[in-house]
Amino acid sequence: MVYPENMENNSRIWLRKPGVQDTEQIMLFKSEILASDRGGDAFAGCGELRQAATMEEWLDILREQEDGETVPKGRVPSTSYVAVRGGDGRIVGIIDLRHHINHPILGLWGGHMGYTVRPCERGRGYAKEMLRQNLINCRARGLKKVMVTCSETNIASERVILANRGVYEKTVEVDGERIKRYWIETA
Repeated sequence: MVYPENMENNSRIWLRKPGVQDTEQIMLFKSEILASDRGGDAFAGCGELRQAATMEEWLDILREQEDGETVPKGRVPSTSYVAVRGGDGRIVGIIDLRHHINHPILGLWGGHMGYTVRPCERGRGYAKEMLRQNLINCRARGLKKVMVTCSETNIASERVILANRGVYEKTVEVDGERIKRYWIETA
């Protein structure tokens, strides 16, 4: 695994699918997000974690969403990953990958992925690395170019996108919010 040069050894992360072994950490992650939630996309990329009452329910939702045959009507297949820190195995973030964006919302402003970093872990480069690693997942799925978006006011997310070679396309307005659209080539 290749780690970014600017991360210390104990801060390095990798992406993997969540499992039952993550129950305690995911529930703590959820609690922390809920405690800091100011509305908006606090659970971006978390695959219905906000609504899931248990870990088992959340994992069932993720399995259902990943399969093109079982994905709920009105949604597209997606795969969710947890970002695990190597030094202590702590889950520092969650990111998803939508297999395509042939959908009215995703094609306009949702994009191919969403991500959330645990509030106490923000500002340490994790989102940048999560996006970089998920671009590798995109390439493995045959996606040559992906759309990633952020609110016009989310400067941190915009920096993450730009650091991963995001090319600004345009800004769209959705329910009074201005959303910036970026495209990233995966190769």
